[in-house]
Amino acid sequence: MKVQKQANQVTAYGILIGISFAHLLNDSIQSLIPAIYPLLKDEFTLSFAQIGLIQLTFQFTASILQPFVGAYTDKHPQPYSIAFGMFLSLTGLVYIAFATDYTGILVSSALIGAGSSVFHPESSKLANMASGGKRGLAQSIFQVGGNTGSAIGPIIAAAIVVAYGRNYAAYFAIFAVLAIVVLIYTGRWTKNRLAEFKNSKKNTLSEDFNTHLSKKMVYRSVGVLFILIFSKYIYMASITSYFTFYLIDKFDVSVANSQLFLFGFLAAAAVGTFFGGPLGDKYGRKYVIWFSILGAAPFALLMPYLDSLFLTSVFSIIIGFILSSAFPAIIVYAQELMPGKIGMISGLFYGLSFGIGGIMAALLGVLADYKDIYFVYYLCSFMLLLGLVAYFLPNLKELSEKDIEQA
Repeated sequence: MKVQKQANQVTAYGILIGISFAHLLNDSIQSLIPAIYPLLKDEFTLSFAQIGLIQLTFQFTASILQPFVGAYTDKHPQPYSIAFGMFLSLTGLVYIAFATDYTGILVSSALIGAGSSVFHPESSKLANMASGGKRGLAQSIFQVGGNTGSAIGPIIAAAIVVAYGRNYAAYFAIFAVLAIVVLIYTGRWTKNRLAEFKNSKKNTLSEDFNTHLSKKMVYRSVGVLFILIFSKYIYMASITSYFTFYLIDKFDVSVANSQLFLFGFLAAAAVGTFFGGPLGDKYGRKYVIWFSILGAAPFALLMPYLDSLFLTSVFSIIIGFILSSAFPAIIVYAQELMPGKIGMISGLFYGLSFGIGGIMAALLGVLADYKDIYFVYYLCSFMLLLGLVAYFLPNLKELSEKDIEQA
């Protein structure tokens, strides 16, 4: 039986911090789009459905290409592809700052999304390569950068773009240029690492499918993970796209202050992400996934009934912290199901999360126009109950430990 052995490798923390920082910069740029929705709505007289279409355009291009990029680079590694993806985001960022019509906004959103399609599967694969066997920790370090960027992006947007105008979004180009510099450095490390593997004929990846499970069980487990991603990102779409509108409408807060409350949710999500991976390494990823999605459900179910701005903020922070711990565990669990297809499986799950978020942002926008923004949160609160399907996931940690004991 072929078993992966990375325990003797050294974890490349410098590389992990580098791609985490690039992830922070990348997701800060991405978070600019929903952060300026209120400005776009007023400037171009948009409906909620049109706002949803912007999000759909961005997240569709950010999702549809990811598994194809990952599958291609699994067979044909491209060490500098991540820097190229950031260049696409840079182009879209400058365009969104100066677009003069709704079509221009859609095109710029598509370019930023395309950059994300290259960035995420390649960076996740790089995190796995630099992990030294601590895959959950590596994925969490990578993910916490992205979640931190998603959290601070709206704050920066509120302080600069919302305060001074959409053209000031061009200042975010500094983030993109800085990220490109970092990614050229990590690309050089990746190129050297791949050369070492080739020269020594080492390969940290083993079989296409986990050797402890049948192919049928692998596919069934992937299907369960899809359902969990579906439930998580429907709820996340309701927060990231419409939470500011909910707070403005229900509690009469300003646009700038609504971004602060969104920051609270996203900052809690960043912190929760950091804990998910290491806890999965120690206790098993199945238990982290199970607790993360189901644990957030009671708070999500109660939040629409709260009439206090303070309690609504507290509940959103708790939800963000608990719910976000699932994603690093889900990604690494999926990679361990198909260890020979790290890029493809990373792209598939990142793409699925973006795609679901985009589609649901559009549908929730239509629903908000047809009913109201409150109904959106009543409905979405029930989605986290789908976390019950985590029961059907096999415990890969126990299977691996049994294999080691028998060896």
